[in-house]
Amino acid sequence: MSERLKALLAERPVLLADGGMGTGLFRRGLETGDNPELWNVDHPERVTDVHREFVAAGSDLILTNSFGGNAFRLKLHGAEGRVRELNMAAARAARAAATEAGRPVLVAGSIGPTGEILAPVGTLDPAEAEAAFEAQAAALAEGGVDLLWVETMSSAEELTAAIRAASSFGLPVCATMSFDTNGRTMMGLTPDAALGLARSLDPAPAGFGANCGIGPAQLLATLLGFARLERQGEAGSGPVIIAKGNCGIPEYRDGAIHYTGTEAIMADYAILARDAGARIIGGCCGTSGTHLAAMRKALDTVEPGPVPDVARIELLLGPVAAPATDPVAPPPRERRRSRPAS
Repeated sequence: MSERLKALLAERPVLLADGGMGTGLFRRGLETGDNPELWNVDHPERVTDVHREFVAAGSDLILTNSFGGNAFRLKLHGAEGRVRELNMAAARAARAAATEAGRPVLVAGSIGPTGEILAPVGTLDPAEAEAAFEAQAAALAEGGVDLLWVETMSSAEELTAAIRAASSFGLPVCATMSFDTNGRTMMGLTPDAALGLARSLDPAPAGFGANCGIGPAQLLATLLGFARLERQGEAGSGPVIIAKGNCGIPEYRDGAIHYTGTEAIMADYAILARDAGARIIGGCCGTSGTHLAAMRKALDTVEPGPVPDVARIELLLGPVAAPATDPVAPPPRERRRSRPAS
């Protein structure tokens, strides 16, 4: 873990991460089908403006506009040869807002999935995915990020490839997976198996948790599973727990997607996430600066409480499905070396 991340975690009981980059870019003119990463070069001032919105709301950590910045995703827009250029520009855009903050703000290099299904279920060799992630991580590191942030993963193979690649640059690595109403990732991992996998990697990520998904209530149910496993383990031995939930549930109204989460709902979510054991808390799709400001105020003014149960989560945030569990988390596959915006 980097000294800057350690220092901030020592200074604050909870770090506030940022909100939905895609949400911010759509409000600034991005259209459906556009590639967000190209904006790092074509409209860098608009990207930095999103970061500024999050920093002004109180974020301690912001993610670069590079979620789809690997060669597999960029190929959809004919930009697979621009990985280094676009990721370095993403790092610069975020660093500009962090430097202006007048207080410590960490820049995390966002690394999203390839959009392919890895073997053995799919056809993409994990070694090819790892090479793509390594090229992206190298550019983000060269661009000056403080840490690397693997997010919205669903399979053990892709998570392992991304963390292994990101761990090559001497920077702390954080990672999150996305869980659905069945309490599993799209590729079937339960929270127990996911955290067990993260713990077993060498090196293990400095932070691990859940992001995106189907809303803050379900994400918190996942978080309770993580907290339970952390309590069962040796104190302080596991990764810092991360919660980065969507701003409510997406609904299609008046020809556009709207999220149901209000400032009050996201403030409740932040408090519940903290009390469930998360040390890094932010928002994902639909989360704007106004939501983050409410979360910041709540985290700074509401005293910590007991670990919430599902009944309390449902009372404040709505229904959740029962989390899935595995008795034993599977070990990662050992492989030799030989990717939606929020």
